[in-house]
Amino acid sequence: MNRFILSLFGLFLSISIFAQVTLTGTITDESSETLVGATIFVKENQKVAITNTEGFFKIENLSASIYNIKVSFVGYQDIWKKIDLTNNRKSVNLDLRMTEKIINLNNVTVAATRAGSKSPFTYSTVDEEAIDKQNLGQDVPFILRWTPSTVVSSDAGAGIGYTYMRIRGTDGSRTNVTINGIPLNDAESQGVFWVNLPDFLSSTNDVQIQRGVGTSTNGVGSFGAAINLNTTQMKTEAYGELQASGGSYNTVRGVAKFGTGLINNKFTFDGRISKITSDGYIDRAESNLESIFLSGAYLGGKSSLRLTVFSGHETTYQAWNGVPFENRNDRELRRVNVSGTDKTGTPYDNEVDDYGQTHVQLHYNKMFNPNWNMSLGAHYTKGQGYFEQYKADEDLADYNLGPVMDSGSAVIFTDTDLVRRRWLDNDYYGLTWALNYIQNDNRLQFTFGGAASRYDGDHFGQVIWAERMPANTDPKHQYYFGTGEKLDINVFAKTSYQLTNNLTGYLDLQARIVDYKITGTDNDLRDVTTDDNLFFFNPKAGVFYDFDRTTNLYASFGRTSREPARGDYTDTDPVNGKKPVAETLNNLELGFKKNFQKAVLGVNFYYMGYEDQLIPTGVLNDVGSPIRINVPKSYRAGIELVGGVNLTEKLRFDGTATFSQNKIESFTEFADAYDENGDYYQLETEFKDSDIAYSPNVIVSGSLSYDFIKNDQQNGSVTLLNKYVGEQFLDNTSNDNAKLDAYFISDFRVNYSFKTKFIKEINLTFLVQNLFDELYENNGWVYRFYEAGENPETNIKGTYPQATRNFLVGVGFKF
Repeated sequence: MNRFILSLFGLFLSISIFAQVTLTGTITDESSETLVGATIFVKENQKVAITNTEGFFKIENLSASIYNIKVSFVGYQDIWKKIDLTNNRKSVNLDLRMTEKIINLNNVTVAATRAGSKSPFTYSTVDEEAIDKQNLGQDVPFILRWTPSTVVSSDAGAGIGYTYMRIRGTDGSRTNVTINGIPLNDAESQGVFWVNLPDFLSSTNDVQIQRGVGTSTNGVGSFGAAINLNTTQMKTEAYGELQASGGSYNTVRGVAKFGTGLINNKFTFDGRISKITSDGYIDRAESNLESIFLSGAYLGGKSSLRLTVFSGHETTYQAWNGVPFENRNDRELRRVNVSGTDKTGTPYDNEVDDYGQTHVQLHYNKMFNPNWNMSLGAHYTKGQGYFEQYKADEDLADYNLGPVMDSGSAVIFTDTDLVRRRWLDNDYYGLTWALNYIQNDNRLQFTFGGAASRYDGDHFGQVIWAERMPANTDPKHQYYFGTGEKLDINVFAKTSYQLTNNLTGYLDLQARIVDYKITGTDNDLRDVTTDDNLFFFNPKAGVFYDFDRTTNLYASFGRTSREPARGDYTDTDPVNGKKPVAETLNNLELGFKKNFQKAVLGVNFYYMGYEDQLIPTGVLNDVGSPIRINVPKSYRAGIELVGGVNLTEKLRFDGTATFSQNKIESFTEFADAYDENGDYYQLETEFKDSDIAYSPNVIVSGSLSYDFIKNDQQNGSVTLLNKYVGEQFLDNTSNDNAKLDAYFISDFRVNYSFKTKFIKEINLTFLVQNLFDELYENNGWVYRFYEAGENPETNIKGTYPQATRNFLVGVGFKF
């Protein structure tokens, strides 16, 4: 491990700087008026220049090579230009004329919720090219798993089905996710169930991941990260695509995509349909996934209207219980799935989660002039589904059923085997808005935005079959019913102002109101009625210092608060009985970035101090979600390194490293305990300076990519990807008996594309995951209880083993 980290640092620092060619030029509009504040970006080394008051720019110290230059300016079409600097000249002049565009759908729609180039926050962007290289049908977390400070996990072990991601150790319920600025997180659980949107990245143009508090956005509070997916990029040329992939565990994926391009400079339509099936690495953890994506837009001279509909349906065999901890190192036993085994004999064949979700988004954008623009959004989401379970020897009274009687009214049976379905039927709808101002020279930028949404959800359970059922019982007996209603309103104002030629200040203020009501009973027939009204004020401020366009420094402080999730209310310990309270995060970020001729290096320090953080206890509830409690004080602090270097013209290294401490200053554990007579009580244990569960102190990744061919007709590369994740605990006691071991995994990928006379482009992908066949787990659970006598402490533990060496291959045709 030490050698790996030293090698990583060596690659970050082994940077050669060459100064050979100076690129200059002038940027004008169609009437030859100079454009002040236009941005010139060099893709290969990420150098940036801004035109001055005369429309002039200069980029120095470019080596004799071929570069792709992007020129952008608010209200104008982007220009991409390939520049050849291999002709031994010391300077090259480039004058370009920009064309005013109809509207920048991409920037206007998502600008209000994204970090800009001079925002003092920590973020990464994954573009469409990077997504396409690795997208073979796995869920979103597995495509993003190489981004900084990220650990992903899969119930089925192979990245298809229920998957999860933690960023800086925080789970998905603390990660704010938006699609085109519209909230995706479930309003009650606050999590994102990526399985409901299978293959969504096939319709995504780019993804921005902000780590920490980030900028103000819509939806739940960001307590570890904010992820923004953008699908609104307009494609002006007609296209069609067919993709197919498959591999280990009978994984098969088929995709069809189309786009009309821009019709009569007014209309554009895009669509996709996907089908994915997989048996999963874990026994009986199969997935059957379907999704569609349709989007149509009308473009006026200064406005646009886009309607987008996307829908997904999943049927997955349950694997959320994990496997017994002691089986994790046995190649056969680690794949055993305990779900469905309540049934005598063969496991129950329909122990599935069956859920569908449809999203409708309507976006209106108006560009008043190159400085002022507005975006309005309306959305509606319909979700409905259930999970089905076979339960043996259940007490009929637990299902609001009386005993089975004989003809003489004598009790014959009070228990039975049965099959139950637990349903969720919800509607979520609302509005988003943003008014944006950008000064011509980009010196001042201002956004006033916000959102209002309403959630209505029904939670109920049915007994659909029983071996022994009381007479005259409804064939779909409903044994519990509850509701959830949530109103969420937020407004924010954020501005950045260039105080000097180098220094930019940033201020972001958000107010948020949450009104949340829970009524009725839960699965265990407890009354879970709750009514909580909360108000949050979330300020953020920072500075961005640009030394010389290749070197910058930023610092920011943000404070945000968030409400407890439904499970935090309904899973409240009935013995301890303390109601969960809202939690608050104070986040300090300090970052430095340097662009060299052939490399880039970024360093970020962060401190995330929590008040009343809801931390997982290690115990899961009956649907596989963690049960959490508030702790007064806790923190996450660390350093993140991100960088890359062109070792040769064809060989490139990219790497990330996170070193952190994740601690709870003090908390009291309430654990189940039994005395010598077997009587139950709650044991209180005080812990100080313990590690936060599921928070590894070290996360390091690196990729080495070699372009074996690259020209106008063919592109080919091989990539070796590596990741090390340090040990992590399953609960908050820092107990070695509840710990997941550190692991190191590698993937190997080959990408090759070529053009033909009849097919625009053919893409081939070959992926080996877990190349060295590592046995590892990156998620799990523990139930700790205490018994008197020889066994004072007992742990019942489960883990989620991830797949051993496996393969995926894909082929795509672009027309």
